[in-house]
Amino acid sequence: MELRDKFERVIDYMRISITDRCNLRCVYCMPDKGVKLFEHKDILRYEEIVRVVSIAASLGVRKIRITGGEPLIRRNLSFLIASIKTTHAIEDISLTTNGVLLEKYAGELADTGLNRVNISLDTLRPDRYSEITRGGDIAPVLKGIEAAEKAGLLPVKINMVPIRYLNDDEIADFARMTLTTPRHVRFIEFMPIGSRDLWSDERYISTDELKKTAEKIAPLTPVRLRKNGPAKYFRFEGAPGVIGFISALTHHFCGDCNRLRLTADGKLRPCLFSETEIDLKPALRKQSSDKEIERLLRLAIQVKPEGHNIDQRDDLSSLKNMSRIGG
Repeated sequence: MELRDKFERVIDYMRISITDRCNLRCVYCMPDKGVKLFEHKDILRYEEIVRVVSIAASLGVRKIRITGGEPLIRRNLSFLIASIKTTHAIEDISLTTNGVLLEKYAGELADTGLNRVNISLDTLRPDRYSEITRGGDIAPVLKGIEAAEKAGLLPVKINMVPIRYLNDDEIADFARMTLTTPRHVRFIEFMPIGSRDLWSDERYISTDELKKTAEKIAPLTPVRLRKNGPAKYFRFEGAPGVIGFISALTHHFCGDCNRLRLTADGKLRPCLFSETEIDLKPALRKQSSDKEIERLLRLAIQVKPEGHNIDQRDDLSSLKNMSRIGG
C-alpha cells in the first residue's frame, strides 16, 4: 500500500520525537535561558508510540527515525526499538543523537533492531565544542562514532550546521573526513527557527557557498544513493565517504518530502515550518479505535502543504524550538 498526499507525494517516513529533554544546550538550538519542558504525563508512552507506528505502517509508512531532544537520555530505548522492529512492515529504523551516550548504547540498540545513526556534530575542536554546547565534552562523542561503526550502524552520518564566525572555518575539515572514512558528512543550512539568539543574515551560509568551500579541496562528483532523502550527495574521486548538502532554505526539497513528524507530546506535524498540528494524544489516551487514529493520520497527510516559502530573511521565532518539535 502507498500513502499519498493531495500532491501525489508518497508518505512513507515518520520522525518520532521521544523527549524534549537534552543533555546539551547548543547555542543554535536552545535559547540561553533554556526552554519550558513538557511534564512527564504529557510525553507519549512507548506503548502509545508503538501503536501509532503500527497503524501508520498499515497505511504505508516504512521508515522510522527516533529523535529528541536527545533520545538516548530516555530510559529503555532498546525496548521501543525492539517493539517497532516487530512491526514487520517497517523496513528501516534510525536514530538522531548528539552522540554523548552512544558509546554506551550503540551495541545494545543495534542488537535490538536499530539500523543507522545520524550524529549531530558542529565542530571537531574540543574547546569550541564546549563553547557551542555550553559545557559539553567532545571526547565521548568521538568514541560514540567509533562504537556505532563497530556495532554496524552504517553508514554513520555526521550532521554539521555551519554558521559564519562560529564554525565555518571547519567546513573543509569535515569534508576531508570523507577522504579517509566511509562516513556521510552532511552540511545543513542554518535555519531561522525557534530561538534567534544566534541568528543573523550574515551568519547564514548557503549550500552553494558550502559546496564551493568543499570544492577547494578537490572537485565533487554527484552521487545517487539508494535511499531518498533531503540531502544531495557528492563524492571526492576515490573517497570512501560522501558529502551531503541539505538545503532547507535555498533549494527547497518540499516536492520530494515524504515525511510526517510526531512530537514527544503526541502531535503530528505535517511540515517542519508550519504550526499546523494534529493532536493524537487525546485519542490514544481515550483508547479510541484504530480507525480513529488512522483518520487522524490521514488528516495530517491531507493538510500537508505543497511547500514552504521561507528564506533566510524570514522571522520564525514564533515556531517551537527544535528540541520540542523533534530534530
